[in-house]
Amino acid sequence: MRFKNVVISSFAYHLPEQVMTSDEIEERLAPLYQRLKLPSGRIELMTGIKERRFWPPGTMPSDLSTQAARNLFEKNVVKPQQIDLLIHASVCRDFLEPSTSSIVHHNLKLRTELMFFDLSNACLGVVSSFVVAANMIENGLIKHALIVSGENGGPLLFQTIEHLLQDKNITRKSIKKYIANLTIGSAAVAYSVSHKNYVHEGHLLLGGASLVDSSANIFCRGNGDTVSLMMETESEELMISGVALAEKTWEETKRELGWTNNDMDCFVGHQVGVAHEILLKQTLKLENCPTFTTYQYLGNTGASALPLTLCIYDEQKKITKGNKVGLLGIGSGLNSIMLGVRW
Repeated sequence: MRFKNVVISSFAYHLPEQVMTSDEIEERLAPLYQRLKLPSGRIELMTGIKERRFWPPGTMPSDLSTQAARNLFEKNVVKPQQIDLLIHASVCRDFLEPSTSSIVHHNLKLRTELMFFDLSNACLGVVSSFVVAANMIENGLIKHALIVSGENGGPLLFQTIEHLLQDKNITRKSIKKYIANLTIGSAAVAYSVSHKNYVHEGHLLLGGASLVDSSANIFCRGNGDTVSLMMETESEELMISGVALAEKTWEETKRELGWTNNDMDCFVGHQVGVAHEILLKQTLKLENCPTFTTYQYLGNTGASALPLTLCIYDEQKKITKGNKVGLLGIGSGLNSIMLGVRW
């Protein structure tokens, strides 16, 4: 896929104030750790995640996405009345029906002459939404899209802790499928994607590639409950399959954009943990390419993870104008999308 007229025009995020460290999780799981003779420090050692954040019980994904969008509009790059398309792209959502985007639309008091819908694609929801919005812009259907994601991982985290404490049949082997749940964090992001002729500045979305491996859909499955999102994950198998798919997608992206590994000035990937980061860089031969990570203190924030990390990267490091930035996304199922951006 190639784009000529699409820019990331603005972005913002919203984070919870409440923090839970990996040590605190293990303190809560102390009876289980003692029964299974598990060493303390296991979670941080395995994942590199020291802490993650969460919102108070009862917080709705739409509340989070709404606040992130308000933070974006405060930057005054794109105005609320200019939005032609609203996509809510979280794993988390308020209800099965109606769409969470309808709640966000009402909260923001956006105009009625637009389209809204939810786009669910695991951790790849926001990046998938970039592609959908960009194609609509290229085809002249819209000028500005607002893409939001409000991930509230608290219910999954706390219900997993409770489940592990109550299930007396948990073994050292069977606990592995729940470890990923203990890495989940919470965060919200908002991005505006625009036709370059209708904003004063922006980061040019060049295009990229998308590939799938649906045979790997068995490695991570949630139960569909919008409140708890209880999930079982074969973490190692998912990581190996995901990185293998990412390697193929990266090769296709390079062919599509005419890049080599040396052309990319920096990249941001999905924030899973240290093992995933190391394997991805090694497999894609990007060990020497600058990157940025947030999983150490935010955990895995689902569809918000990659776009949130890009926000914080630019906020803290100030990505150099003209740099070629790679967005290397992977979502369980599996789907991998790699996009190039000229900053």
